[in-house]
Amino acid sequence: MGSRILKRLVPLLISSRNPVHAHFNRGTDNVLADKFSFTGVRNYAKSKDRGKDKKGKGKVVINTTEMSELLSVDKLKERCNASIENMKEDFAKHLSLRSTTGSIETLPVRFEGKGYELQELAQIVRKNPKTIVINFASFPQAIPDALKAIAASGLNLNPQQDGTTLYVPVPKVTKEHREGLAKNAKVLFIKCRDSVKDVQTDYTKKIKKQTGVSEDLIFNVNKQINAMCEEYQLQARKLYDAKYNELIGK
Repeated sequence: MGSRILKRLVPLLISSRNPVHAHFNRGTDNVLADKFSFTGVRNYAKSKDRGKDKKGKGKVVINTTEMSELLSVDKLKERCNASIENMKEDFAKHLSLRSTTGSIETLPVRFEGKGYELQELAQIVRKNPKTIVINFASFPQAIPDALKAIAASGLNLNPQQDGTTLYVPVPKVTKEHREGLAKNAKVLFIKCRDSVKDVQTDYTKKIKKQTGVSEDLIFNVNKQINAMCEEYQLQARKLYDAKYNELIGK
């Protein structure tokens, strides 16, 4: 069987492009190859990035002296700080785990087409740790609008009316209440962040409109404006993260 297969293979080997000299012995079923040529080829994949330097983005150094050539750095900081402080105040007023008298006093109420704080329309007293009393003896007609404002406040309050007086039980701290406050915290953070971005955009536009200054100076100051405003946004983010963890109970 083996000799038959070899007989068929020998002509093919002899007729190949690289000549092969073979000797066939019928008795031994051996094929002796005098010469075989093998050429090995190895392909290497080439990386497109080979030889390219990967450079990291360096931190922008803020030079207030250089920035002052094109803008008032103090005013820029003042506007950004105001956004941060407003967020802090909103956190204190509206994101307490237990409803405080202060957060209710400053609750905005729309009455007869004008905006008021609730304390301008009623006398507010904390009767005990579990109950807040709101007396509308001076403006009883404001009660419906006040109830709407309380319901929309997100403070999780359920006031009970008795004549011109509202009795507001201070709610227990539930998981749902915590999650609701956490969502409100994010809304206030986004408001602050966008306010800082508006400051960044305003000053970027202002310096680009200036004439008689070098493009390099405008370019450098623009980068520093962005870096400074990003620091304020990071500050706001840290305050939000801390408040979020406090509200969720982490």
